[in-house]
Amino acid sequence: MRGLAGKVAIVTGGATMIGAAVVDVFVGYGASVVIADIQAEAGAAVAARHGEKAIFIATDLRDTSSIKACVAGTVEKFGRIDFLINVAVSYIDGALAATQADWLEALNINVVGGVMLLQEALPYLAREGGAVVNFGSISAKVAQAGRWLYPVSKAALLQLTRNQALDLAPQKIRVNSVSPGWTWSSVIESLSNGDRAKADRVAADFHLPGRLGEPLEVAEAVAFLCSDQASFITGTDLAVDGGYAAMGPEQMHPAIPKLMDAN
Repeated sequence: MRGLAGKVAIVTGGATMIGAAVVDVFVGYGASVVIADIQAEAGAAVAARHGEKAIFIATDLRDTSSIKACVAGTVEKFGRIDFLINVAVSYIDGALAATQADWLEALNINVVGGVMLLQEALPYLAREGGAVVNFGSISAKVAQAGRWLYPVSKAALLQLTRNQALDLAPQKIRVNSVSPGWTWSSVIESLSNGDRAKADRVAADFHLPGRLGEPLEVAEAVAFLCSDQASFITGTDLAVDGGYAAMGPEQMHPAIPKLMDAN
């Protein structure tokens, strides 16, 4: 990917499986990365495998002072900020039973925290024209039973991406989002009790390749959106979903023959 070497990225949620893959990919393309996360042990471990090219800064997106410290620490260490990748997420949900505190927590982490980080990092992103990638989701575009908070927050991020792209274009900052399908991640690992084969079997009905996505596949898409190859792409959502959004309710099963079945 052209245009990543020598640049600096902040990756919120960089201690998670997908976030760590983003860190790995960006460092692989020659960038330096700040892992901004609340998981100190995991974040430090991701940073340690990249030597001087990555550092961990404990960052709580619910705390303004923590956000300011993250940006200050990034500039102190690397002298610049070129990319902001908003991976951090809360999976709090509960649909009708969710409390007001649940809603505020979900929106604070999934939407507002990234906005506050962008505001703080904006002067540095604008110096040479940077890029922002927000993490949407397939959940932003379809109804899912028993889930209100997470899908709503992700839908808000897609609209936020469009508005940010419009307002930041004069500063030569591009803003896009990625919407992954089911991807092998901490939450799916937990829900499947670590059984990857089982997770792939369940995912097969909803993804054209018949499996989960890999964190690396999502991370490469993020790198593309930040690269010079994507210089004319802004305000858009890139589906990295194995065809989930293209597949209708008939899934991969032909429905017409059912009408013709005499039985």
